[in-house]
Amino acid sequence: MAKGILVFAETRDGKVKNVVFEMLSAGRKIADQTGEEVYAALFGKGVAGLADALGEYGADKVYVAEDDKLAQYTTDAYSKVLANLIKEVDPSTVLMGCTVLGRDLAARTAQKLGAGLMSDCTAMELEGGNIVFTRPVYSGKAFIKVSIPEARPVMATIRPNTLIADPPQAGRKAEVVNYAVKLDAADLRQVIKDVIMQVSTRPELTEANVIVSGGRGMKGPDGFKVLEELADALGGAVGASRAAVDSGWIEQRFQVGQTGKVVSPTLYIACGISGAIQHMAGMSSSKCIVAINKDPEANIFKVADYGIVGDLFEVVPILTEEVKKLLSK
Repeated sequence: MAKGILVFAETRDGKVKNVVFEMLSAGRKIADQTGEEVYAALFGKGVAGLADALGEYGADKVYVAEDDKLAQYTTDAYSKVLANLIKEVDPSTVLMGCTVLGRDLAARTAQKLGAGLMSDCTAMELEGGNIVFTRPVYSGKAFIKVSIPEARPVMATIRPNTLIADPPQAGRKAEVVNYAVKLDAADLRQVIKDVIMQVSTRPELTEANVIVSGGRGMKGPDGFKVLEELADALGGAVGASRAAVDSGWIEQRFQVGQTGKVVSPTLYIACGISGAIQHMAGMSSSKCIVAINKDPEANIFKVADYGIVGDLFEVVPILTEEVKKLLSK
């Protein structure tokens, strides 16, 4: 009988992504109510040392799969190992972060298992003995609750920054199980030859607590410099609308929206963004939205908690200076 909650522990640059701790904390609360265990799956090379942190956030058991073939993420390798692990552990629920890697891995693994998949979920709770997930529909205009009482395992991807990670319990240990990786050349259709990293002191967009985004109102690539200064003062990331990306003013990796990255920061500052549906689908779950636009009728003001009608090139530098003054005290 399927039992337990398995969390895929995605890592990047030798660190566990924050969304993993959020999922472990949420899973721990539910498991405590049902009497089940929480498992974590940790893949890669040289990652065994990260298992302790997973235990502190609620994992009872950590399955560590270390292999040269898992040193870099490839869909074929990771999906086969994860699917095999799920078959052996037989959890009732499998959780992954709704990240670029998580979306790719979840879909392929679900296909291998013949399981259903609920994507981009923003909440999970126990109702009537079943986990009920909340996810946005109609480009974020509405939310629905979904559960699959009969199917096992239930698979879901969780939007980063929507669940709350509890403080780690120092000294809490998880049982570490070294999981044997069974892969041969026929299993791997992709080979990673090289990885070119772009170094930045700013946080990754999907995990940032503060995002300062610009749209068509930036007027050109140089306009983003004022946003970078505000983002750096707040310790946040820089984002952009599709209009700014399509104009070639900023790289696509900064795009927020339905065809870009979906974000849920604590503070989202939209500068010169009109508020197209596809953009709001990617940031409407932000906890606090501040809009700066010259057009008082801009659609973005409909979802904003605070709005400033004015020229962003006048408003943003003033905000930056005020932020610096406050933080220097």
